[in-house]
Amino acid sequence: MVTVGLYYDVIPEKAPLFIAKFQAVLGLIESIPGHRQSFLYQRVDDPNSFAIISEWDDPQAFYGFLRSDAFRETADWGREQVLRNAPRHKIYPRAEEVGGGGPH
Repeated sequence: MVTVGLYYDVIPEKAPLFIAKFQAVLGLIESIPGHRQSFLYQRVDDPNSFAIISEWDDPQAFYGFLRSDAFRETADWGREQVLRNAPRHKIYPRAEEVGGGGPH
């Protein structure tokens, strides 16, 4: 499994549009093979900053989503309509990969 963080800073008056778009795209993502679950989080200290935490079976499933027309269309819409900065994406390593494989 792979966990991905997608971080977005939104133009303040556009936050409701961003949230609505996430909800619409989530319905599509849930049908993609390899997707497990995704959640939208909003920062307490900056309510116009959001994180989408997404879990996938493997990196290839996530990269397939990134190459999809749906992602490309949504990313273009975000850049043109709602984002105040470039988005940031991070793939987090599994605990086993950083030596934290749990109790032995």
